[in-house]
Amino acid sequence: MIGIVFLVVLPVFLVMAAGYAATRSGVFSSSAVDGLMVFTQNFAIPCLLFRALVDLDLGAVFDPRLLASFYVGAVTCFVLGIIGARLAFGRRPGEAVAIGFGALFSNSVLLGLPIMERAYGTGSLSPTFAIISIHAPFCYLVGIATMEVARADGRGMADTLRAVARAMFRNALMIGLMLGFVVNLGDIPLPGPLRDALDMMANAALPAALFGLGGILTRYAIRASLAEAGMIAALSLILHPGIAFALSAGVFGLPDGFVRSAVVTAAMAPGVNTYVFASLYGRGQAQAASAILLATGLSVLTVSAWLAILGGAG
Repeated sequence: MIGIVFLVVLPVFLVMAAGYAATRSGVFSSSAVDGLMVFTQNFAIPCLLFRALVDLDLGAVFDPRLLASFYVGAVTCFVLGIIGARLAFGRRPGEAVAIGFGALFSNSVLLGLPIMERAYGTGSLSPTFAIISIHAPFCYLVGIATMEVARADGRGMADTLRAVARAMFRNALMIGLMLGFVVNLGDIPLPGPLRDALDMMANAALPAALFGLGGILTRYAIRASLAEAGMIAALSLILHPGIAFALSAGVFGLPDGFVRSAVVTAAMAPGVNTYVFASLYGRGQAQAASAILLATGLSVLTVSAWLAILGGAG
C-alpha cells in the first residue's frame, strides 16, 4: 500500500526536484526563481485561494472540531519545540521560540494542497481550505506573542503586532482570502469571463509554485544544526499529524474527508515562512533553514506513510 501511495505523492516532489536541479545547475537562474515566486505568491495562489473561498460552503467546512484537530497539534509541537531547544540544546529563549516556530508552521499551501489534490482529488480540498484560511494569521500571532514575551530586547509586543498586521493586510495571500470571504458571505456573483480568468491563473498556481519552491531550497543548507533540524522534522512530520489523527478520528469522530485534510495538512514539512520568522528576529536562521531542507526531503516518505494509514489515496 505504501508503495502505491508513494507513486501518488512522487510527482509532487519530482516537480520540486526539477526546480531544485534546474536552479542548482544554473539552467534556471536565481532571479528567475524570484520572479516565479512573485508570480505564484502574489498572483496565482491568491487567485486559487480566492476562487476556493468563493465556492466554499462555509457552514459545512468551518467545523471547530476540524480546526481544533489541526491547531491543537500545531501548538503542542510549538511548545515542545521550544522546550526541546531550551533543555536539550541549551538555546536562549528567543532562539528557542524561532526553533519552535519551525514545528508550528506547516507548508500547507505549496505542499499540502497539491498532495491532497493528487491523493484524493480536487473535491477533497474544501476542509483543507478552511484550515489554510486562518493558518498564517494564527501561527504568526502565536509566534510573535511568544517571542515578545521570551526576548528582552527590541520593540514592544503592541508595536510588533501592529507592524505585522499592516504587513499581513498588504500580503496578497491574505487579500485573496479576505476577498473570497467577502464575495462568499455577500453572495456576490462573478461574471463568467472573470471566473474563467481566475481558473486560468489558479490552474497555473501549484505546479509553478512547486517548481519555484525547489529553486528556493537551493539557498538553504543542512549545517551543524542537524540535530535540532531533526527534532523539528520529527515534530512536524510525525507528532503533529499523529495528534491531528487522534483528535479528528478518535476523539471527534469526524468524517473521512475532514480527517484526511487535518492529517495531511499537519504532515507537511515546515514552510519557508519558518525562515522568514527567524530572520525577522535574527534568531535561529540556521536551524530554520536546515529544518526546511531536511523535513522536506524526509516528507516524501512520511507523507506516503500517512496516506497509507488514512487509506483511499489514488
